[in-house]
Amino acid sequence: MKHYERGNMDTLALEATQPKKAPNGAVAAGPVLPVPAKRKPAKKAKKAVVFFEVEILDAKTKDKLCFLDKVEPNATIGEIKSMFHKSHPQWYPARQSIRLDPKGKSLKDEDVLQHLPVGTTATFYFRDLGAQISWVTVFLTEYAGPLLIYLLFYFRVPFIYAPKYDFTASKHWVVHLACMCHSFHYVKRLLETLFVHRFSHGTMPLRNIFKNCTYYWGFAAWMAYYINHPLYTPPTYGEQQVRAALIIFLFCQIGNFSIHITLRNLRPPGSKTRKIPYPTKNPFTWIFLLVSCPNYTYELGSWLGFTLMTQCLPVAFFTLVGFIQMTVWAKGKHRSYLKEFRDYPPLRSPILPFIL
Repeated sequence: MKHYERGNMDTLALEATQPKKAPNGAVAAGPVLPVPAKRKPAKKAKKAVVFFEVEILDAKTKDKLCFLDKVEPNATIGEIKSMFHKSHPQWYPARQSIRLDPKGKSLKDEDVLQHLPVGTTATFYFRDLGAQISWVTVFLTEYAGPLLIYLLFYFRVPFIYAPKYDFTASKHWVVHLACMCHSFHYVKRLLETLFVHRFSHGTMPLRNIFKNCTYYWGFAAWMAYYINHPLYTPPTYGEQQVRAALIIFLFCQIGNFSIHITLRNLRPPGSKTRKIPYPTKNPFTWIFLLVSCPNYTYELGSWLGFTLMTQCLPVAFFTLVGFIQMTVWAKGKHRSYLKEFRDYPPLRSPILPFIL
């Protein structure tokens, strides 16, 4: 009897869990357990972007030239220049100087707006750099001039010396050697401009090309006139002096080229990356241990060798003026290295080891 009652109870429990059928055979609606709804993944809250307002004033008059609304915080100065150019087409980006202060330094194109010491309403000052020209064009013009001008004097074309010397050749072999060295120097410079140099700045003011060409072309004519003059006399110590000078000249030319290759390899194509130059396996680069700008050191050595070879006063004067100018450039670059790199080698001098 107990087994029978237990079986009936199990049957009733099983029927209670199944849906009941209606009299017509349809399934009767019974209690249905609620199915939990799938939750949609919560959307990540987007960070609100704080846009900048940029106003550009004339550095001289303080007049407002341009107002840029809703500038993205990660915009660069180069991009701001492009925006400014759209409203003022006469000032293309290369001739713009954007500054934080009217008398301050120009900001770099790669500087990012939100990293500058400005608020969400940023004020910049604009200066017109004037018409610009590419550095490649400037260098090609500077170096092609001396090469051609010197050859005019070497071949003694008419209207330079007396008519009887037109298209004549010098009897001194040092004159021909000097022409080869001078031509080699400027051909090297032209080839380096085309295939070696990588410029951190794409352009320079157009007015500079006239000043630079006057310097290079004028000195080339002055030197060539005296070296190729019919009355020119060879150096005092003859062949020994010329050969020693030639060794100095060629040694420094190779050294100068080696430094240019080393500096080129520091900067990837299309980049403005600056790194500390260090000596390589090339012995000509070991001078980097003591000098910040050994390309100028070797350049000076080349012209000292050329001065010794020709024993010509205009060449000596050109070497002196070039040394003064290169010293100014070397000191500026040396200061820039010290400011930019905290671990810059302390033993280095700008251009002459332990001296200058």
